Amino acid sequence: MVAGVAAPLARKRIRAPLATQTVAFAAPLGLCVAVPRSRTRDVAVCCLQMWAYLAAYKTPHDDETAQAARVHIDYPIDVDRVIGFGELPTLRLQHALARVDPGSGMPDWRTVDRVLVWTHWLWFMVPHCTLAYILVRRPREFPRAAVMTYAVFDIGASAYWFAPTAPPWYAGSLARRVNGRERDLRRMMVEYGEHFWRDGWGPLYSVLGGNPLAAMPSLHFATSLMAALLLAETGPVAGALGFAYTATLSFALVYLGEHYVVDLLGGAALTAAVHRLGPRAAPALSRFGRAIAALEACAHEAGPG
Repeated sequence: MVAGVAAPLARKRIRAPLATQTVAFAAPLGLCVAVPRSRTRDVAVCCLQMWAYLAAYKTPHDDETAQAARVHIDYPIDVDRVIGFGELPTLRLQHALARVDPGSGMPDWRTVDRVLVWTHWLWFMVPHCTLAYILVRRPREFPRAAVMTYAVFDIGASAYWFAPTAPPWYAGSLARRVNGRERDLRRMMVEYGEHFWRDGWGPLYSVLGGNPLAAMPSLHFATSLMAALLLAETGPVAGALGFAYTATLSFALVYLGEHYVVDLLGGAALTAAVHRLGPRAAPALSRFGRAIAALEACAHEAGPG
């Protein structure tokens, strides 16, 4: 368990990403064997899972040159131009809604822009707050909800290793250098972050970011959609709130320049697959859980002696 916590911190020195990730994802299992089951342990297991996920998310960008050489840029643009009838939906939305002060040339931040940016930032809490709500209100349903939520995270992260894909703002930055059609595309979330947080934005973004070429599938949308589906199972009001947030986030991601529409479709497909195929995987996962529980029992029987 200790090695699993330390492995992501040492990944740049070890330079053995698969071994590092294997050790990192073993940490939650080690905790399950070392500590008896409790609500506190459940929360700690989720934290260790996300610690391993963050390393899996960031590792492909440790070698920026190698990642940039493999990045997919064109196909999301091509698909989104079809969806947008010849123009990227992000550009359509920004041209229609975003405002710039004519005197200073600086962005004119309106209430709708602030709401959409904060909707994006709140995503970092939404999947985990959803699980916390289920843990308190429906504790028997928590293990299933946690497995399905973190399956979306982990499967999505694996796609970033094999097929790094650029978001709209990245393609827009390249277009500005070559005078391309997407040269006007803005990354409004970062612009507003610099405006709102000022000197604090750099350190904050360095923590929350870490891999700019991780757009397909959109885990922002995928995990929020999974949260909405899980909340809907607890009651209509919670489900309505979950789907309202997910719909607002989907608009924000495209408008702010963070994701293409096709990235959202990829995220929706991932969530649908996990949600649909989860029951088929349940027997195997249950057997695995019983095996871990047996190891836990053996460890604690042997411990006092």
